[in-house]
Amino acid sequence: MSINNNADGSRPDPAPDGPAPGAYQVVWWDPATYRRRIDELLTIYVTAMRYPAGTEVHRRALWIDNSYRTGFGCVVALDATGAPVGLAYGYRGTADQWWYNEVGRGMTDGQRGEWLSDYVELTELHVAPRVQGGGLGEAMLRLLISSAAARVVLLSTPEGENRAWRLYRRLGFQDVLRHYRFTGDPRPFAVLGRPLPLDPP
Repeated sequence: MSINNNADGSRPDPAPDGPAPGAYQVVWWDPATYRRRIDELLTIYVTAMRYPAGTEVHRRALWIDNSYRTGFGCVVALDATGAPVGLAYGYRGTADQWWYNEVGRGMTDGQRGEWLSDYVELTELHVAPRVQGGGLGEAMLRLLISSAAARVVLLSTPEGENRAWRLYRRLGFQDVLRHYRFTGDPRPFAVLGRPLPLDPP
């Protein structure tokens, strides 16, 4: 697996090449490319999360809206044909965002000062099931976060042991909130975070 800039060179790649060559590239997509190819990314999201068909229709407008947020960045894994098989995106957290206020509701004053004063949100990280387990998730996360101009990174993920949890723990993410319920979603979530930058591979 190699990590390279996107074809138009619009975003520098501060991450080193991966240790093993392979059939995939991890690259930046600018917001316009992300929006143009968003349906391909939503297909990966629905498949990886095992959501019912049609979920992508309801998420599409939100994902497009996210691409206009301050500090938005998107990284994708591409196969040999140029088709995406994974994605990661995020942006700077600000007080006018739904997620900021939902997470802040569950925090103490001390936690809000520690975690919400200067953070980037890792909003989505998904790998197509057929290529999971090969390191693409970590490669995308590392490249995305490598350019984050923030003190900490935060994310939320459903409770339950899986590959995503093992990745976050391996990269040093710690518990911020556990078994937390967001408004309108009955599932328990964990909010995880860690200081930046990430440790070297």
